[in-house]
Amino acid sequence: MKKMLIVFILSLVLITSFQKISVSSAKPTQDSEELRLQDMLMNMLAPYIQKDLNNYYYPKILKDFSPDVTPWKIEVIETRRVNGFRGFILEITFEIEPTDGGHWIPVGKDRMTYEISYGPEVKLINHTHLKTYKYPPES
Repeated sequence: MKKMLIVFILSLVLITSFQKISVSSAKPTQDSEELRLQDMLMNMLAPYIQKDLNNYYYPKILKDFSPDVTPWKIEVIETRRVNGFRGFILEITFEIEPTDGGHWIPVGKDRMTYEISYGPEVKLINHTHLKTYKYPPES
């Protein structure tokens, strides 16, 4: 697990070649090095995201099940270095649509910011619930 998080941190460093990057909202249409690194990053963060979403949604919003995290429903909004050039305290902000886990029906939308530092340490520093979708959705 520790090796995976170190790989994750290195991937994040590669993604953040500038001190602050705003990620394009255009949906990718083909594979790229950046997209693969972003997907690896989401795979590494998924357990943290899952835990934090479960704490928020269940049972306050969802009473019958916990939301599920699907990496393809995570959009990176911004990455930045907290402590300057080549500093290893980084932040990543993304929007996610957690799903029901069975039929992949979105149950809400959230904006989350994590601080990732050497150690490795991953810490949620901001969670904004943007929207709750009616479940099951209307036809």
